[in-house]
Amino acid sequence: MAEYKIIDGKATSIAIKKEIAEEVERIVAAGGKRPHLAAVLVGHDGGSETYVKNKVIACEQCGFVSSLIRYEENVTEEELLACVNRLNSDENIDGFIVQLPLPKHIDEQKIIMAIDYRKDVDGFHPINVGRMSIGLPCFVSATPLGILTLLRHYNIETSGKKCVVLGRSNIVGKPMAQLMMQKQYGDCTVTVCHSHSQNLKEECKQADIIIAAIGRPHFVTADMVKPGAVIVDVGTTRVPDSSKKSGFKLTGDVDFENVAPLASYITPVPGGVGPMTICSLMKNTLSAGKKEFYK
Repeated sequence: MAEYKIIDGKATSIAIKKEIAEEVERIVAAGGKRPHLAAVLVGHDGGSETYVKNKVIACEQCGFVSSLIRYEENVTEEELLACVNRLNSDENIDGFIVQLPLPKHIDEQKIIMAIDYRKDVDGFHPINVGRMSIGLPCFVSATPLGILTLLRHYNIETSGKKCVVLGRSNIVGKPMAQLMMQKQYGDCTVTVCHSHSQNLKEECKQADIIIAAIGRPHFVTADMVKPGAVIVDVGTTRVPDSSKKSGFKLTGDVDFENVAPLASYITPVPGGVGPMTICSLMKNTLSAGKKEFYK
């Protein structure tokens, strides 16, 4: 088996953010407006704190204006909805996100529905999800968009290939399957598997491309992978590790050590899909600023 290639999300995202920054400077030089992204963060969840911090840094790298609005864990649903309405009507803000997950007493779907779909740079609003599913221009959910961007960046052939998506979440699994199926994106034959799927190992073994977004560390093992397959690992589970300063390490859904030798291409964790998710959010914000999809 030939040596596998690492799909480097970190390097790819740096290159794309540089392109975005150059375009923003051209827009501003021509008298246009600098894109403005706002983020709403509720509580002090470690993962969410890290994501939002990275989003603020990415905004700086892309030459965007960014705002961070913070609430404590005990914020009421009414207060959060009022914040969403303010952001909807603020003409200075091109796009915004409400960082998920939210505390249990808040209905996430209600918050998502309240966001103006023209500013929904996370791509979670049903209007964006619906437009994506029938191939109309829209904000595409950041992680699936990041994965597509990586596959294109590495010139990985997807047309006509068999793709297995592991996981059926609204944020990754479902939109990923839709995009890999569509002619203008993946043009694949797609199978979606999940924790209750029968013959899961056999399904994976037939796949040319496996996209693992099931949220279980080392779920994909070597005996599930055919030689030469492309492996995309979306998993990021914090596993205790006393040798790390933080006390944990990020672990993917793929048993990297044993699967990598079989793969033609594989994404590492961290440094694979993660940086591309934030990069996609920047691409969506640029599109929002340019009013590319919705006038």
